[in-house]
Amino acid sequence: MSGQPSANASAIDAVDYSVVVPVYLNRETLASTVAALRSEVFLRFPDVVGEVVFVNDGSGDGSFEELLRLQQANQESIRIVRLTRNFGQAGAVLAGLAHARGRCAAIVSADEQEPVDLVARMLTCFREGGHDIVICARRGRDESIYRVLTSRLFYWLIRRLSFPEMPPRGFDCMLLSRRAFELLLRHQEAYPFFQGQVLWSGFNTKIIEYGRRRRAVGRSQWTLARKTTYLIDGITAYSFLPIRLMSLMGVVVGLLGFLYAGVILMARLLWGNPVQGWAPLMIVILLLGGLQTFMLGVIGEYLWRTLAQVRGRPAYVVESIHEAAPRP
Repeated sequence: MSGQPSANASAIDAVDYSVVVPVYLNRETLASTVAALRSEVFLRFPDVVGEVVFVNDGSGDGSFEELLRLQQANQESIRIVRLTRNFGQAGAVLAGLAHARGRCAAIVSADEQEPVDLVARMLTCFREGGHDIVICARRGRDESIYRVLTSRLFYWLIRRLSFPEMPPRGFDCMLLSRRAFELLLRHQEAYPFFQGQVLWSGFNTKIIEYGRRRRAVGRSQWTLARKTTYLIDGITAYSFLPIRLMSLMGVVVGLLGFLYAGVILMARLLWGNPVQGWAPLMIVILLLGGLQTFMLGVIGEYLWRTLAQVRGRPAYVVESIHEAAPRP
């Protein structure tokens, strides 16, 4: 299945909001997440109808079986979308949005690092302020120095190269109106930079701040390699700066080459001393070779993403969908 909404019009009209929760190796926190959603969201908005859409993103730790158990044990409307394998957080979020039936959809993680009461705050902003997008921006992170520094570097580069409006410490938790997330579903990218897609849409946006908690259970799968890949996705998808820097470097190197050639010619004509030495020659060759290889790598990143976009492969593949049993 590709990322097209599966709910019909009558089902959409019957649900006021959806909560999309991507799940990857989160078995130990699923029960507490459902309990928090019940107390912090469903019971606080008894006048509207809500649902939770869990997307099992190829978890191999028993998360899917735990989701089935929770679906049977709880009164709330819980839907489970099971993907065939791990497609990454962006693919899981898109799958959840494609199967959300609400007039808006809130996205929250299952690792309990984002407080679940953020969903209630976002719903309040959506209902009272009429915002199409509500972003929960981090004002701080209760994490290791390494993760704090790498995160700051990541978002500093994104702000400088692609999105100046990006919150300084980034965001993962957000709420999108139906017209906002349907726009994202219609214009899927092969290597999506999801936060960038949300900011690029230009819809009326509200930002609320919160403190990110330390991860209490499990280990984060957001490794340095994944951060680097995601950073490249964000830069190549929304910035021409790398290509322009390559052009600038080519001009600078060309001018330096002409200048160096002039120095050699003057030394030959005026003093009869040609520039000699193996070391300067090797330095020039190595510098130019490294620069050319770097430029080819940048071009390759753009070409690979263009090829992937042209292929048109779906961002995810759905194995099965498990609806909640009818409740009295």
